[in-house]
Amino acid sequence: MPTEASKQAEAPAEERHASTVNVRMSATMRSELIEESARRHAVDIWLDQCLFVLNEKDFAEFEAALDRPPRPNDEPRALLKKKPLWER
Repeated sequence: MPTEASKQAEAPAEERHASTVNVRMSATMRSELIEESARRHAVDIWLDQCLFVLNEKDFAEFEAALDRPPRPNDEPRALLKKKPLWER
């Protein structure tokens, strides 16, 4: 049965290096990496948000526009009826 050392010797150099790096990495370093990744993700989410500063009248108009049904538009229907390029 192969020993761990012999398995390591047979592994490609990249795998051995990654394995060595993983073994040497302390729990503290891992938690710091996870924390930093979570922080970056939270900042990205925060930066992706939009802020609308509207007075009451403009906000009422904005809400009304959101609540209104869309105007009829035949272009999407016509596009869906067309045969796709790869089927022509």
